[in-house]
Amino acid sequence: MAGPEHGASSNAKLLRIVISGASGFLGGSLAGHFSRAGHRVQRLVRRPPRPGEEEIGWDPARGEVDSASLEGADALVNLSGENLAVGRWTKTRKTALWDSRVNSTRLLAETLAKMRKRPRVFVSASAVGFYGNRGAEPLDEASPPGQGFLPDLCVAWEEATEPARQAGVRVVNLRLGLVLSARGGALPRMLLPFRLGLGGRVGNGNQVWSWIGLEDLLAVVGAVIEIAAFSGPVNAVAPHPATNAEFTRTLARVLRRPAIFPLPAAVVRLMFGEMGENLLLQGAHVLPKKLAERGFQFRHGDLESALRSELRPAADS
Repeated sequence: MAGPEHGASSNAKLLRIVISGASGFLGGSLAGHFSRAGHRVQRLVRRPPRPGEEEIGWDPARGEVDSASLEGADALVNLSGENLAVGRWTKTRKTALWDSRVNSTRLLAETLAKMRKRPRVFVSASAVGFYGNRGAEPLDEASPPGQGFLPDLCVAWEEATEPARQAGVRVVNLRLGLVLSARGGALPRMLLPFRLGLGGRVGNGNQVWSWIGLEDLLAVVGAVIEIAAFSGPVNAVAPHPATNAEFTRTLARVLRRPAIFPLPAAVVRLMFGEMGENLLLQGAHVLPKKLAERGFQFRHGDLESALRSELRPAADS
């Protein structure tokens, strides 16, 4: 298990870890990470579990979880939720985004509360969207939420874990920043225009993007599982957020391409509506205060290091 020093502890106990959302990019990455470290990883799946596989059935839409198969797990990591960056945020889409996070999280929390042998820790995803559009104001875990759909969603998402907390389970609400990986998430979608020399800032470029490299995020999840001092909200972000203009300049430099074609805010709003406004044109300067207090050492704490690590073949070509 990864600890504050970002390395495996020589006397680390092998754990049984259950993951929801393991079919997604982050969940799949986390499952592979823990499996390679020797831990027993089980996946919550919405179809009938396959015989001989490490799978546990659940159906959030029907409010069903195979709680007997969860008994005795050391940790439950909840990454369920439909992709925020897919499709315009129509009323129907917002309902789907809300239900896929809040209702499924509440189901898991209520299930844990009723169990006889509960996991020691429930790590449930949230997002830095909790803080809303806050400009350059430094924010940590004690900062209040922002205003709008995304902050409201994150507040409800975190509140949905309360039944487990009240039952004595240690709950960590992991407020995820923009996760940088060449294998999935937002970064691969940015690469084509930049490789074609058509990249540039979005809007005025002043919005702050709080980010974290995938390698560091995997270590953060390991740390919050292992270290009992972590509870409540934890900002899973690198210590040096970047403005969008800084981000795009750095990405262009790593790819050895120009960044001279800005994407105007009006075009973002026309193409993506409220989703583009929230995810591309707004931002917050979020800091990993709790991780810093516990001595967590980031392997890629600056943006260029993180991008070069993920894009090394392209950067070296």
